Amino acid sequence: MSETTWPWGVGTATGIGSLPGTDVAEAQRIVLGELPDLPHLPELPARGPGADLIGRTGGLLVELPVELYAARWRIAPRPGKDLRRARDLMERDLDQLAEQAEDYTGPVKVQAAGPFTLAASLELPIGGRLLRDPGAVRDLAGSLGEGLRGHVAAVARRLPHASVLLQLDEPSLPAALAGRVPTESGFGTHRAVESEVARTLLRGVIEAAGAPTVVHCCAPDVPLDLIRTAGAVGVALDLALVTDLDPLGEAIDAGFGLLAGAAPALPPAGRAPTSAQVADRVRRVWDQLGFPRRQLAEQVVVTPACGLAGATPAYVREVLAACRDAGRRLAEED
Repeated sequence: MSETTWPWGVGTATGIGSLPGTDVAEAQRIVLGELPDLPHLPELPARGPGADLIGRTGGLLVELPVELYAARWRIAPRPGKDLRRARDLMERDLDQLAEQAEDYTGPVKVQAAGPFTLAASLELPIGGRLLRDPGAVRDLAGSLGEGLRGHVAAVARRLPHASVLLQLDEPSLPAALAGRVPTESGFGTHRAVESEVARTLLRGVIEAAGAPTVVHCCAPDVPLDLIRTAGAVGVALDLALVTDLDPLGEAIDAGFGLLAGAAPALPPAGRAPTSAQVADRVRRVWDQLGFPRRQLAEQVVVTPACGLAGATPAYVREVLAACRDAGRRLAEED
């Protein structure tokens, strides 16, 4: 693994994406302060429509406008106020990032919904989830890839000395592959997406984006081989949901990076874990997989288990600091 060039440094930690509150300037100060080696662009869903994962990503789509209808996002006939709001929020976030991190020289992570989570959430103009129409899913993936290429370029322009790492959030991917995405009535499910179709479309999005990409999936049955062979450089998952270590071990052995969700997104018993506890959680799984410790700090990034939108500001600072210091602990053991 020493020959692999990872898009992050040794002993690195980062966040998954969402944070509480509505003050993006403060959120970015927290991220840059607590995660200096791999900060991420924070998402603040409490700001309302357009700041949520689906609306935020919908604002990036090219020639496929979205709008809110009955509190759900759907494909729109033409751009409107909902799309303008989503894009305006993103522009403010990127401007704030440029202001606070203009001299930053390391990797920075940005997040967006992946094509299948987007297809399972967006509705067609005539109603029904976009996932039910294979042709519409292909069009969506193409639009998303083009939009992400522009988004990555926009971040790179604002931070000319930094490198961009893209995270695709795909919590719905396992359900789409297994045919478990419910129809609107709730009495049925959409037809399963074939693995090869999913791999091809996901690969197209990753290649179009033009940046090293990790896929985040907070489900117990993450399709690791599909994600790896689609061209992702790593996967972000919750270690507590990994029940079968063999697929993870095979992926890591094949050179796959791991963003290891090792700290709870909400405080158990009202307190954050210590950095020693977080490091031990990662170390224990790594040892069970049977890989040498010298690989760990290079191939693994320490993260919270999921987004932190439901946490308190105090817990956010504590858990991000614990992840950061855990990463450094693991690097010192290298």
